[in-house]
Amino acid sequence: MGGGGGLGGRRKMAAARSGPEEAAAAGGDGGPPVAATPGRAQIFAAVVDTFLEKLVAAGSYQRFANCYRCFYKLQPEMTRSIYDQFISQLQTSIKEEIQEVKDEGNLEVLFNSLDKIVEEAKNREEPAWRPSGIPEEDVRSAVVPYLLKHRSYLRKVLKEKEEENRKVAESVLAGRDRIAELQQLIQARKHAWQAISKEQRELITTFKEPQ
Repeated sequence: MGGGGGLGGRRKMAAARSGPEEAAAAGGDGGPPVAATPGRAQIFAAVVDTFLEKLVAAGSYQRFANCYRCFYKLQPEMTRSIYDQFISQLQTSIKEEIQEVKDEGNLEVLFNSLDKIVEEAKNREEPAWRPSGIPEEDVRSAVVPYLLKHRSYLRKVLKEKEEENRKVAESVLAGRDRIAELQQLIQARKHAWQAISKEQRELITTFKEPQ
């Protein structure tokens, strides 16, 4: 069949790609090679290959020939050729559509990102979060830390605003005190000027009195 060679070729290429990775995973101690954990992209490709194999098995040549028995009896070689072309085009069409989905969804990058996240999580000492099965507790465990963090942030902002308001209030009070001092100074100068003016008037009046 036309699709068997493509599947076998892909498996050989996958084996060739995974060979150096498995050798690297085995280390330099000469021990037996340790199989590398397949990534999600490889798993996805394997699932597609398995799906295509089962699809070909479900649509076997025998079933195809039984559906077109009259034509098969007249032209068995032509029937076989049509079947091979049909299977080959069907596999190609499915692979192209799957590839379009992968490209549009950027699945290759997402698979690699997930693999990286899982790999980094292995080095964590703290256990990963798992749902307890009780929605109320799960929501509380997820929301309460956020609320506490937000409360600390609000307290910090409130403290900063209170300090800012205190400084503004001190500045306003200082301004009021300065205004009061200026008013007193103006009032004192006013009284002094009035006293000088009174003395001048009295002096002028003295000079104007008849001899």
